[in-house]
Amino acid sequence: MAAARSFAPAVPRAVIASLFDEAMIPGLPGQGFCRACRLLETDEFSSVFAFRRSLRGRFYTLYYRPNELSTARLGVTVAKKLVKRANGRNLVKRIVREVFRRQRENLPACDLVIRLHAPTKAARRAELNMDIKQLLGRLPGNRVCAAAGTVV
Repeated sequence: MAAARSFAPAVPRAVIASLFDEAMIPGLPGQGFCRACRLLETDEFSSVFAFRRSLRGRFYTLYYRPNELSTARLGVTVAKKLVKRANGRNLVKRIVREVFRRQRENLPACDLVIRLHAPTKAARRAELNMDIKQLLGRLPGNRVCAAAGTVV
């Protein structure tokens, strides 16, 4: 008869949670993707689309609008028409969020919505990453935000 094995975690859960909690605070220079860095409400997405400023890449379209906050916020949309399966849509969203999370400190205080506009069936992850990085690099800095009346 085999004995049941029990594995204890190498680090207590309280220590793991405290490490991640500090990285998620918006005021700290962490690279987390906290709730304050996300567009959550339909009205927030609508206001970015209504501002009518966009940049277009090979796979993505980046819509942007200056905000009054101290950091950039992100929303991602992937249509079922372009990526049929949920796991593919989730992969595309994860790629966008990861690139944004790493670039967030260098971005101006703007609300960003990234929308997929081309099928990604034949695309590699590196191509998707590069497209997002190029779009974020082309994002107008303080000049556009200041012209819109927000202080950066």
